[in-house]
Amino acid sequence: MNKKGFIFDLDGVIVDTAKYHFLAWKNLANSIGIDFSETQNEQLKGVSRVRSLEKILTWGNKTLSEEEFSRLMTLKNEEYLSYINTMDASEVLPNVTNTLNSLNNKKQAIALGSASKNARPILEKVDLLDKFHAIVDGNDVTKAKPDPEVFLIGAKLLQLQPNDCVVFEDSVAGIQAANIANMLSIGIGDASVLREADYIFKDFTEIPDSFLEDVISDKIKKQPKTNLSIKN
Repeated sequence: MNKKGFIFDLDGVIVDTAKYHFLAWKNLANSIGIDFSETQNEQLKGVSRVRSLEKILTWGNKTLSEEEFSRLMTLKNEEYLSYINTMDASEVLPNVTNTLNSLNNKKQAIALGSASKNARPILEKVDLLDKFHAIVDGNDVTKAKPDPEVFLIGAKLLQLQPNDCVVFEDSVAGIQAANIANMLSIGIGDASVLREADYIFKDFTEIPDSFLEDVISDKIKKQPKTNLSIKN
């Protein structure tokens, strides 16, 4: 059987920590007189903490000193950590564990590719850490999605070429990063938001085992795309 690399984003793909990010960012923004919508929050998915705060400040037309900027980032992370400290295996999204088990049974390579600097403790909390052969998180990268760095490092750790890798993502920036890396991009979520993905499923309950088998056997391939570039 062929060997592929399956790279999973964390937030919104494996667990719904996106809701905790939203709460923490919302509270922080409100504390400095800024409000933002759930629609705007889509732009914060898959990007770094620094870039997220920069976007929020732009929306509120505010500037901060470097010291205050750092202080607020720390505050946001502390609130977020207080939420994830209560997590357990019940927070794993539907059919994710079955998908990971199926891929492991098929002797496939599995990596995490996430902007989160808290990826390892989250995976430990939800009892999935041992399902992954490689983990790339916010501590390992210098460039945020849509730069493909996180996925390219994942492929390298799995000792596979990028075109032998598959990415599961719920964010526009993540899908763009996978496409730029020349990896098969599978959107998890809203088809109207993730339209740049090669394939889109609402969640993992919609992905049949036969689809994964077809990906592994090269019956399903990436469709060539043009004009791919990193756009922030």
